[in-house]
Amino acid sequence: MAFRIPTFSGIPQNSFLMKKILSIIVLAQFFCTSLWFATNAVILGLSQDFEIKAENMSDLTSAVQFGFITGTLLFALTNIADRFPPSKVFFWCALFGALANLGLILDFNVLSSLLLIRFLVGLLLAGIYPVGMKIAADYFNKELGTALGYLVGALVLGTALPHFIKVVTIGFEWKLVIYATSGLAFLGGLSILLFVPDGPNRAARTKLNLSAIVDVFKAKPFRAAAFGYFGHMWELYTFWAFVPVILTFHNNTNSISLNVSLWSFIIIAIGGLGCVLGGYLSINKGIKTIAAIALSISGLCCLISPLMIGYASTPLLLLFLLIWGITVITDSPLFSTLVATNAASESKGTALTIVNCIGFSLTIVSIQLLQSLSTVLPFYLVFLLLLPGPIFGLVSLYRK
Repeated sequence: MAFRIPTFSGIPQNSFLMKKILSIIVLAQFFCTSLWFATNAVILGLSQDFEIKAENMSDLTSAVQFGFITGTLLFALTNIADRFPPSKVFFWCALFGALANLGLILDFNVLSSLLLIRFLVGLLLAGIYPVGMKIAADYFNKELGTALGYLVGALVLGTALPHFIKVVTIGFEWKLVIYATSGLAFLGGLSILLFVPDGPNRAARTKLNLSAIVDVFKAKPFRAAAFGYFGHMWELYTFWAFVPVILTFHNNTNSISLNVSLWSFIIIAIGGLGCVLGGYLSINKGIKTIAAIALSISGLCCLISPLMIGYASTPLLLLFLLIWGITVITDSPLFSTLVATNAASESKGTALTIVNCIGFSLTIVSIQLLQSLSTVLPFYLVFLLLLPGPIFGLVSLYRK
C-alpha cells in the first residue's frame, strides 16, 4: 500500500509544510504523553524511597486517570479547546505537567503527596491528548483517520516510553526517568507553540456554551461512536496498567527472569503500529469495519486470557500479549475520527474532550475492580472482567 500523508485545506498533498505539521504534532504528542505512565516504570524506586505498598501502585495510576477526567470535564464545560488557540493550551499544559511530574523526586513525599502529584499530571494531560486531536482535526479533512492513527500511535509510544527509559538507564537512579519524561514533555509543548499555528479548519467558538457537552450527544451517529469508544476504554488502560503485573506473575509462576520493563515497553509500544496500520486500512475498508475487527480481536483476547496467562509457555504468552497489545488500541483513533466527524465544527474540541472524560472515568472503575478482585480470585481469571467492554462497544457500533 502506497504511503500517503493526510491532506488539509489549501495545502498540496505532498508539500513540505504538510509533512512538517503532521510530524511535529505526532512528536509532541509522543513526548508529552510520556508523563502518563511515568510512575509505572519506577514502581520499585518509589516503593523503596517512599515506603509505598504494592497495593497502592494501582492508586497512583488511578490518580492520573481521575485527574484527567477532572481536567477533561472542566475543559469540556468551559469549551477551552474551542474558545482559545489550541496550540497555546497545549503548550501551557505541557509546561505545567512537566513541572508537576518533577514533584515526584522531592524527598519528603508520602503516598498522599504522590497521589496529588499524579492527579495534577492527569489534570494537565487533559490539555494535551484531546487538544492534540483537536489540532489535528483543525488541519486534516480527508483521511482524518490516518492522521489520528499517527497521533494515537504517538500516545501509545509515549505511554510505553518510561519503560524503555528504565531499560536504558538500568543501574542509574530511578529519578532519571522522571527528569527525562519532564524534559521531553516541555520540548513537546514548546514545539507545538512555535511551529503549529491555528489550523485552517478551526472554527472558534466566540462564547461559553455550557450545554455543548449535552448537545453533541443528540446526534445518533455521534452517540454510536462515543459508546463504541467507551467499550474500548473499559479494556484499554487496564490492560496497559496490568502488563507489568502479568509478566511479573509469569516470572514468579515459572521461576524465570523475563525483563519486565523491556517487554512491557514492547507490548504497549507495538500498539502504535496497529494505530497507523488501522488508519490506512480504514481508507479502503471503512473506519467502522476496521474498528469492529480490532475490537473483536481484543475481545477474543479477553476471553482466552485465563488460558494464556495461567498455562501458556513463555513464547506463546509473549505472542498472545503482542497480539493483544496491537489490537487493544487499533480502534482508538478510528473511534476518535468517528466522534470528530460527527460533531459540529465549532464543537469538535468539546466533543472530543467530553468523550475522553467519560471514557477515562470508566478506566478508573475497571482498574480498581481488577485490582480488588485479583486479591480474591485466581489472577489469571480477572481479565475476563474486561470482556464486557468490547462486547458493549460492538453492540453500540452496530445497533440500528
